[in-house]
Amino acid sequence: MRLRSLLFVPGDRPERFAKAVASGADAVILDLEDSVAPAAKSAAREAVAQFLRESSPILRFVRINPLGSDGLADDLSAARGADGVMLPKAEGADDVARLSALMGVRAVPILPVATETPLAIFGLGGYRAVADRLAGLTWGAEDLPAAIGAVTARETDGRYTAPYEVVRTLALMGAHAAGVAAIETVFPSIRDDEGLVAYAARGARDGFSGMMAIHPAQVRTINAAFSPDAAAIAAAEAIVAAFAANPAAGTLQLDGRMIDAPHLKQAHAILARARSAA
Repeated sequence: MRLRSLLFVPGDRPERFAKAVASGADAVILDLEDSVAPAAKSAAREAVAQFLRESSPILRFVRINPLGSDGLADDLSAARGADGVMLPKAEGADDVARLSALMGVRAVPILPVATETPLAIFGLGGYRAVADRLAGLTWGAEDLPAAIGAVTARETDGRYTAPYEVVRTLALMGAHAAGVAAIETVFPSIRDDEGLVAYAARGARDGFSGMMAIHPAQVRTINAAFSPDAAAIAAAEAIVAAFAANPAAGTLQLDGRMIDAPHLKQAHAILARARSAA
């Protein structure tokens, strides 16, 4: 399941579904939670269910409402036919297991938003126990500040404040500990193209494998950031070739630097991402 870019679209805006599919995103997230007003939830479920009855060239996730919410059963009914379900306000592996049990034989991969409550932060290391039920792991920087009474998660220049840098790091490590895709959270400034480029590049640099988007115009930049460029591919191919030519070597010198097993592992990962992007 390739997940470089995942584009949110409100479930009560079916006129936007086709544009989202045509955006170039690897997946769309049909939202039944925060972007849909309570009075519009029923209509959103109907629109999502209808859309999922049609064929689609890209992956389709449905963001349901949190466990314990009124209407959760209706959300899951509307999500039948989806490629995955996004679980907001997940607080650990037990929540994933509960949701999977609720879906029963129709269970699809789950993408938890794993940092939206204070308790959730302490469960980030435990998702390995349900890794086989996950599509990945992602985080958010909007609900948690409200939950703890913080004024904001960001500095005036857009960088995260110290608590949320920690949360981001723990989510990243939690995903890798579980062996699943680490998905970077959204960049909310849809008109700040330079900021988006820098933000997505930072995510790819730090070890995220994809990122969520809130506008179709963000998708191209995100896809580019999470797809190895020609220089990265060439460097990875050179490392693989060097070890192939010297299979007994533990370390080698290449272009004036020492390389060893971690470099080879990273090179293989880059080439795998390049093949997926192609």
